[in-house]
Amino acid sequence: MKILRSSEDYLEAMLMLKEEKGYIRSVDIADRLGVTKPSVSYAVKKLRENGYLTMDRSGFITLMDSGREIAERIYSRHKMLTAFFEQIGVDPETARDDACKIEHDISDTTFRALCDVVERQKSAGSTDGE
Repeated sequence: MKILRSSEDYLEAMLMLKEEKGYIRSVDIADRLGVTKPSVSYAVKKLRENGYLTMDRSGFITLMDSGREIAERIYSRHKMLTAFFEQIGVDPETARDDACKIEHDISDTTFRALCDVVERQKSAGSTDGE
C-alpha cells in the first residue's frame, strides 16, 4: 500500500519520540515536526483509521506493526543517508535536511546500491589500516 510522504514523516517522528522519551504524545509530535496540534490530530486520526497506530484514553500513541515497519524503513534510510552525506563532507544540518528530502523518494534499488557502496568502502578502509 502506498503511503503519503507526510504520513511517513509522522510515523518516523513517532518512532524517534518513542526511542527518545519512551512514549509518544500528539503535543510532542507537533513540536518535533513544527506543525499545529490540529494537524497532528487529523494525521493521527487517519493513521489510526488505516491501522498504523492506536491511541489510548490518556492520549498515548502506540505504533502497530504496520506503522512501525514504515517508520523503521524511513528512519533507517534517514540515518544512513545523513551519515553518508556527512562522510562526503556535508555539514550535519544540511546532511539531515537533505536526507529527509531524499529518504521518501529514493527507490529501494538505488538505496540498496548506495548501502552496498558504503559497505564496500568501510570494508576497504578496514583492510587498509591492517
